[in-house]
Amino acid sequence: MGKIAITVEQQIKKLKHRGMEMDWGDEKAKEILLDIGYYRLGFYWNPFEIDKDHNFEKGTKFSNVAKLYYLDTDLKHILSKAINRIEINFKTQLIYYASIKYNKNPTWFADKKIVSSNYVDKFPNYYTSKFKSDNKPIKKHHAKYPNDIYAPAWKTLEFLTFGSVITLYKSLHNKELKETISNQYNIKSIKVFENFLLTILFIRNICAHSDLLFDSNTPKEIRTTPIIKFNNNNRHCLDSSIKVILYFLKQISNSRHDLINNEIKDTFKRLKDNSFIKKIIVDKIGYDIEMV
Repeated sequence: MGKIAITVEQQIKKLKHRGMEMDWGDEKAKEILLDIGYYRLGFYWNPFEIDKDHNFEKGTKFSNVAKLYYLDTDLKHILSKAINRIEINFKTQLIYYASIKYNKNPTWFADKKIVSSNYVDKFPNYYTSKFKSDNKPIKKHHAKYPNDIYAPAWKTLEFLTFGSVITLYKSLHNKELKETISNQYNIKSIKVFENFLLTILFIRNICAHSDLLFDSNTPKEIRTTPIIKFNNNNRHCLDSSIKVILYFLKQISNSRHDLINNEIKDTFKRLKDNSFIKKIIVDKIGYDIEMV
């Protein structure tokens, strides 16, 4: 929109001048622009631009821009549900197996004999006064046991972020313990397991912060493994990340896996006959839409 704010009527005029068809009518376009915002929606008409002046490919319709936005939003909602299930399950496995192994040390996560010094030294950055006051079980624990530095793992880890818990897993010294946890997901290689967790975290953060999902590529290549077949061996695209998420979900619950997988298929299927968006689904997301 440049450095000067313009009215929604001017926004529509500008889009028309650049070659966009207002096929839903100006009033519907105005409603959508006031709902989503010109700047945010711009990320979704970017794939239709053909030059540095931001002119649009011939046949670019406002409806397709909106449909791409809704596709992205729907996928975020679906994947967020799946990742939430995975996050809770992973926390449970880590808490259970580590706490059983170190059953005489309820705060094993802060023991340098068990976890890397770097993680232990940084843990007070997570376990702040705000952390204690914001989470009732932690607050109640310290009210009852004022001399405890930390609450036990089964309380503390429940309130850590997914990223913090993944870092804790990576920081464990005991390889056998790490393998025990990865084996709960039928993954033998710790490196593959950690790579998959970081892939899920990457998508989780996009969904949580309303970033662009359809055009996302993992910063690190997803590791090859016989348990997942990636389309065209593209191990950065969103479809490959979705396959990792679905794999984890299947290890946790077949019914949940099937439900989420069907929701994803139905979301893409609705746009199968739209040539503009189909191209984005195939080329950018990497999804084999002919399979739905």
